[in-house]
Amino acid sequence: MERTYPKISINIVAWNSMRFLPDLLTSIEKQTFRDFTVLIIDNGSTDEMEKFVRAQYPNVMILRNAKNLGFSAAHNQGIRYALDRWSSEVMDERYVLVTNPDVVLSETFLETLVKEADEHKEVGSFGGKLFRAFGEHLNDEALSEIVKSDILDSTGLRPRKNGTCADRGAGEMDKNQYDQEGDVFGITGALVLYRANALQDARYQDEFFDVDFFAYKEDVDLAWRLQHLGWNARFVPTALAYHYRGMFGKERMNLWQRFKNRRHKSAMLSYYSSRNQWMVLFKNLNFSTILLWFPRLVVTEGLRVLFTVVFETRNVKSFIDAISFAPKMYRKRQDTLKRSKRTAKALRGWFI
Repeated sequence: MERTYPKISINIVAWNSMRFLPDLLTSIEKQTFRDFTVLIIDNGSTDEMEKFVRAQYPNVMILRNAKNLGFSAAHNQGIRYALDRWSSEVMDERYVLVTNPDVVLSETFLETLVKEADEHKEVGSFGGKLFRAFGEHLNDEALSEIVKSDILDSTGLRPRKNGTCADRGAGEMDKNQYDQEGDVFGITGALVLYRANALQDARYQDEFFDVDFFAYKEDVDLAWRLQHLGWNARFVPTALAYHYRGMFGKERMNLWQRFKNRRHKSAMLSYYSSRNQWMVLFKNLNFSTILLWFPRLVVTEGLRVLFTVVFETRNVKSFIDAISFAPKMYRKRQDTLKRSKRTAKALRGWFI
């Protein structure tokens, strides 16, 4: 009798994540929905995570990399591992849960999302209401207490008129303002349930997330590509989870707040933020949209370059590197636009 691979593959990319991983694994163990397997893709951790997992969670699989390959490449490994074990006949009812290690799931999180996913076969990705979590460090390897707040972290990705994308509701107190279930542009990569055949559809060679992004905004790129390919994304407010998130900003900020938030980012995150934003736009904007948006793109991205030159001189390389990646991005862009099932006007409808 052929072995049936579980309905969900829970994929966790870890890199020295022992401060958070025990809480996530505990919350996974308490799920009311049980038809899943857990795979940790370890990006060369040095915090004895593997020893802990093998002792406490022997059913959890570990794929260990010799070095940090980044969010995109590591998650691609996990996605390929899952897709290779599902036949094409069941792809529309199999799922990959992509999650950060610094997330805690409510007990009914998977049950709620899977029920919704099974009822909406036209939807390629699903997400719940993600709140901010806080924790005091007991030592370097654990959190003494989890504080689950009412501050929203994300209720889906919301595109802006200037071509950028933000976590909808980030920084707001939850006052039931996002309790309406429905379609969104995409779901944050911190915690997202993807339908297997949607991932297969978005595949470019061996990539699902773009490996050239390394980390940051690869979730926006994949959300945009799935929209091109005709896959909707759905927000399910009754699926609750909590996210520690090291770098956090509100969705709605004035110019001064954005300036201060940018100044508090690490140099590495600022570099990837700028470089990857330019690559997202180049890969996904239709030519007609570029013409229509040209003035606002010049202003927005011009200010980004000016800010980098004046305040982040060490990150001027981000602009140069984005240009150097242009040939690769062009090939990927051609693949997406050639297969796109939605008009440029329909996609622009999200950017309001």
